[in-house]
Amino acid sequence: MLTALTATACTSAGGSSSSDTLSVVAFSVMESANDGVYEAFEDTDAGEDITFAPSYGASGDQSRAVVDGKEADYVHFSLETDVTRLVDEGLVAEDWKEATPTNGIATSSVVVFVVREGNPLGIDSWDDLAKPGVEIVTPNPGSSGAARWNILAAWAHIIGNGGTEAEAEQFVSDLLANTPALPASGREATSAFVEGDQDVLLSYENEAILAKQNGEAIDYVVPQDTLLIENPAAVTVDAKDGAEEFLDFVTSAEAQALYAGYGFRPVAGVEGVELPEVEGANDPADPFPAPQQLFTIDGDFGGWSVAAEKFFADGEDGEPLGIIPRLIEQSGADAQE
Repeated sequence: MLTALTATACTSAGGSSSSDTLSVVAFSVMESANDGVYEAFEDTDAGEDITFAPSYGASGDQSRAVVDGKEADYVHFSLETDVTRLVDEGLVAEDWKEATPTNGIATSSVVVFVVREGNPLGIDSWDDLAKPGVEIVTPNPGSSGAARWNILAAWAHIIGNGGTEAEAEQFVSDLLANTPALPASGREATSAFVEGDQDVLLSYENEAILAKQNGEAIDYVVPQDTLLIENPAAVTVDAKDGAEEFLDFVTSAEAQALYAGYGFRPVAGVEGVELPEVEGANDPADPFPAPQQLFTIDGDFGGWSVAAEKFFADGEDGEPLGIIPRLIEQSGADAQE
């Protein structure tokens, strides 16, 4: 999955560079949706000479690979913390969020329940997932950004409806007790569900829509309360010509409409997005219904700088283990890497 994404780009000043290699590193969920965006960018003046060879993998793994020396000019990850890791290493500018009208966000979605076709168990709410005998698939939060969104959505269901942190811990423990394996990435979790016999997959809404577009025998439920997923993108400090132009395009109305066709909700801050009918959505003509309660990382968790340490700290260097790794250890679930 860690292959290079190369491109030949136009310079920011408007001239052409000859065979510059533009390396783009992205998280696995973007694989199908990016193809159309690449093609559309190639039809613009800025992208006239650009070609793409994508690199995809679990978000945290991709971010760490860039720190370890993987070449990257443009990065698109599941979590803000995967970009701030690069900021801390001097690989992305501290003011990276100011580069777009979207505060650095390139794609967005919500956490949903993917179920078997016809929803045979009648799964409708978060509480249904904690019932005995319901088998769940969700990825490993140690490597996957999707997993962190999923788990925090479950936590918010309790806290956001008046519960205590002790009650939230118990609820997440109950979910993990129903989750025997944690695949390494969001895409691997989708594959495991499609190929297996589990009852529910916790996933991005866009992953559910894509699976239906691909003819999989699944349905999905947008719960009454869920979490807004916001995926950031940035250029690196030494990015070659073309990276900034591509970031500008990704956060344009044209690109956001293309992403919507693959199930991504348009990002706040982009005006004039014309939504297509979205094949695979529960209602193709109205593909993105507003949940009754929509929690956010900034509004309900104090931002990723707070949430990452509290919930996902790895316990290294004598620091306490985060809540979720501790609960996973206690659950005995197979956390795959």
